[in-house]
Amino acid sequence: VQLQASGGGSVQAGGSLRLSCAAPGRTFSSYAMGWFRQYPGKEREFVAAISGGGSSTYYADSVKGRFTISRDNAKSTVSLQMNSLKPEDTAVYYCAAKANSRTGVYPRPDQYDYWGQGTLVTVSS
Repeated sequence: VQLQASGGGSVQAGGSLRLSCAAPGRTFSSYAMGWFRQYPGKEREFVAAISGGGSSTYYADSVKGRFTISRDNAKSTVSLQMNSLKPEDTAVYYCAAKANSRTGVYPRPDQYDYWGQGTLVTVSS
């Protein structure tokens, strides 16, 4: 599975960005998806996850109420809508896929099988 993340960029604090991750394939609904972010010199940090069927979501406390993860299985895409952005949201964001999972949500990087290339989000104060 090749994941292609897009949508990163620069925005002022309080602004919004929408990240997207495309994963072409007819079995996309069998993959649980997640978004992670990484600060320089730090390990990847969980941001949000969604089950393969889309009925379950899970968020890090730091983004709850500001970020929304969603998926369109017909288009094999997962999105992360980021509102009320803060300077501390500045990081490289990665999408990830876990195979053979329709109902679970997963917060740990080692639970995922495939990773996208990362997209930089910069929030200025």
